[in-house]
Amino acid sequence: MKLIKQPLAIDDIKQIRQKFGDYVKITADIEKKEIVVGSRLHADGEKTLLENGSYQDDVWGGGLDFISNEIDATAVLNLRPRLDNNSLEILDPERRKKFILIVKNIFAKLWQN
Repeated sequence: MKLIKQPLAIDDIKQIRQKFGDYVKITADIEKKEIVVGSRLHADGEKTLLENGSYQDDVWGGGLDFISNEIDATAVLNLRPRLDNNSLEILDPERRKKFILIVKNIFAKLWQN
């Protein structure tokens, strides 16, 4: 597991892929714009973020497929009826957009040619 606060260099991305495989789980603080990659469970990443000052309502999960470079916003962690998120998907368009933009920013070198 790794807490990431800044965009990654291509070598860092390659190391993450080597360590965690073709798909990596991502837990993000959508307000602080920090992520945890490589946790076995999104809840493990959530714990790391909370220990580093994140607020529960700002922490959401998903993943990145290194083969297709597609980002998903699906995690058991996202099931939050209290916040009107009755799905594993991040349903709120604004939260979903923030999650995807954070992942795209941190892994930006994947989409650069």
